[in-house]
Amino acid sequence: MAPWLILPTYDEATNVEAVVRSAHAVLREAAPQGFRILVVDDASPDGTGAVADGLADEVAEVHVLHRTGRRGLGGAYRAGFARALEGGATHVFEMDADGSHDPADLAALLAATGAGADLALGSRYVPGGGVTDWGAGRRLVSRGGCLYAQLVLRVRVRDLTGGFKCFRREVLEAIDLPSARSRGYAFQVELTWRALRAGFRVAEVPITFRERRAGRSKMSWRIALEAVWLVPGLRLTRPRLKEARGGRR
Repeated sequence: MAPWLILPTYDEATNVEAVVRSAHAVLREAAPQGFRILVVDDASPDGTGAVADGLADEVAEVHVLHRTGRRGLGGAYRAGFARALEGGATHVFEMDADGSHDPADLAALLAATGAGADLALGSRYVPGGGVTDWGAGRRLVSRGGCLYAQLVLRVRVRDLTGGFKCFRREVLEAIDLPSARSRGYAFQVELTWRALRAGFRVAEVPITFRERRAGRSKMSWRIALEAVWLVPGLRLTRPRLKEARGGRR
């Protein structure tokens, strides 16, 4: 088993080192046979890329993919996933680099795939999950966005907008990543929807989401509006999907 962790970054110089070091410690125990951590940096003006390069020089399992300019979360993940698959990854994680996701939960997500899930989601909205340090307004927007996507797509997954996941390799190979349309956080909804459409088994693992340690959130009204108009369109499009092994759902 060779899991890869993909960490997209933009202006996360104050957070990325702590997140990478914590994730490295967890994966060293959860995947002693070998793993990789790939930081995908979109030319962060605050020097995040240089911090990541320093970590890569020090830690053999850490690598950095530099992209020119800020080109969106979806594009960063597509580039990172492609590199991981080329590198022989058997499992691919995605996780925020701002400290909102607890690296300790990487082990639980990996264990869920070992227990039969094809895609394991870190979920705030199942029993045992939750959020901290959020006001009522942000809680309402987040929960409302998840419910909106759940109702429109008619699926049972409760946390469709979360960005803490572990994919088995076969999922990413089947869901036609290059054709994914979303650039922002709607990317999370789109990939889970495609995995469900292809017949893969999706499991939700409870996590606690925490407010970022430092810096500013990348969420904007434009990103939120992208999700509003893209989600209904997902039901109308039929991306090229390979059939899931065993047709599991």
